[in-house]
Amino acid sequence: MALTHALTGELGWLPSSDVRRRLRAGPMRPAPRPLLVKVIRLRRNVTAVALATLAASALLLSGCGSKPSSNNNNTAPNTAGNPGTTTSTGTSTAAASFKACMVTDVGGIDDHSFNQSAWAGMQEAEKDGKAQVSYVQSKTEADYTTNINNLLSQNCNLIVTVGGLMGTATTNAAKANPNQHFAEVDFAGNGKNMVGLQYNSAQGGFLGGYLAAGYSKTGKVAVYGGLQIPPVTVYMDGYYDGVQYYNQKHNTHVQVLGWNEKTQKGTFAGSFTDTAKGQQLGKNFLNAGADVIFTAAGAVNNGTAAEVKAEGKGVVLWVDTDGCVQAANYCSEFLSSVTKNVQGSVKDIVEQAASGTWTGKDYIGTLANGGTGLAPFHDFDSKVSSQLKSELNQVKADIISGKIQVASPSAPKAGS
Repeated sequence: MALTHALTGELGWLPSSDVRRRLRAGPMRPAPRPLLVKVIRLRRNVTAVALATLAASALLLSGCGSKPSSNNNNTAPNTAGNPGTTTSTGTSTAAASFKACMVTDVGGIDDHSFNQSAWAGMQEAEKDGKAQVSYVQSKTEADYTTNINNLLSQNCNLIVTVGGLMGTATTNAAKANPNQHFAEVDFAGNGKNMVGLQYNSAQGGFLGGYLAAGYSKTGKVAVYGGLQIPPVTVYMDGYYDGVQYYNQKHNTHVQVLGWNEKTQKGTFAGSFTDTAKGQQLGKNFLNAGADVIFTAAGAVNNGTAAEVKAEGKGVVLWVDTDGCVQAANYCSEFLSSVTKNVQGSVKDIVEQAASGTWTGKDYIGTLANGGTGLAPFHDFDSKVSSQLKSELNQVKADIISGKIQVASPSAPKAGS
C-alpha cells in the first residue's frame, strides 16, 4: 500500500483535499459517486501495476542469481531395447543447437574404462559450449540396434557408439542413414559418414610388458582379456612382445601367463562386467606365481584388483585409463596403466562435427600422437628403478621413430 500511496500522490490521480472536504460535508452535486468510483478504479489499477512491477523485478533478480543445473536427467523411451536413461549434463544451456548422443556398451557409463572415458569426452565437448550431449545405456548386446534407432528418432546430429562389439550395428545404421554422422570407438569407419576411433594399443601394451618384466621378482607375469576381440588382443599382443623384448635385452626368461601371441590363445573372462570372474582369475595367476597382472577386461579388472589387495601380494597393470584416477580405491595396487585416449578422441570428433569440419577419416591413436601409452607410476614411483624408467623412455622413443616395430594381427587399420 505504501507504494500505491506514493504513486497516487506523485501522479495526482486522487482528488484534491478540497474535494474530499466537500464530499464529507454532504452531496452538493451529483458528481461525487462517479468520482469515488473513479478513485477506486484508479487505486485498483495502480495496485495492479505496482504488483506487476514487483513480480517482474523478482523474476529478473531470481534469473540473475540462479545457477544452471549440473545434471539434468531425461528418461529415455521405455522400450525393451532401451533399458537405460538418456542423460544430459546440462552444463551449457546456451551451447549450441548441435546434439551429440552416445550409446554405451554393456559395461555401462561407470565401468572405470572405455565407456566412462567416452562419456567424459562428450562432457568436455559440452563444457566447451560445442554441443548438447546425452547417452543411452546398453544392458545387453541385443540393445545395440534398438538404442541406435532410438537416437536416430531423436534427431541427434552425431551418434557416438562405444566398443567394437557395436561395430556391425553402427555400420548397418550408417549405411541405412547416409546423411547421419556416426563415430564408433574401437571399430573402423566407412570413410564417409562413419568415423572410426581406433587405437594401436599394442604400442602401449609393449611398454606395459617391458615394465612388467623389469619389475617382476618372480619371473612370471600374467595377462587376461575380457573377450577375444581385436580391441582386447591388440593390448595382449603388445604386452607379450614387450616382455620378450625385455628378455632379449637383459638375457632373462620372464614368462608370460595367459597369452601367447604366436598361437593367439590365452585366458579370457568371457565378460567385461563379471568382477567375480576377475577375482578368480587374479587368484589363479597369483597362485601360479605371477606378481604382475595386466587386466584387459573393463569392469572385470576391479575383481582382480580386489583380490591382489586382499592377498597383499602382486600388483595390477590397469587398462584403458589411469587406474589411480578411475578406480582410486585400488591405486595402491596399480603399478601403472596402459592407456588409450578415448576421452580426447571422442571430445575432438564431437567438436569437429559441431564446427562443420567433418572429414570422414578414421583416428588411430599411437604413442606418437598420445593415443596410447603408460600412465604415471603414482604409489610405485619410488619402487620403479631409475634405470627401468630410462629404458622405458628409450623404448618409447624407438617405437615412435620406427626403430622398434610393434606388430599385431589385431592392430587397427583405417576404414575405407
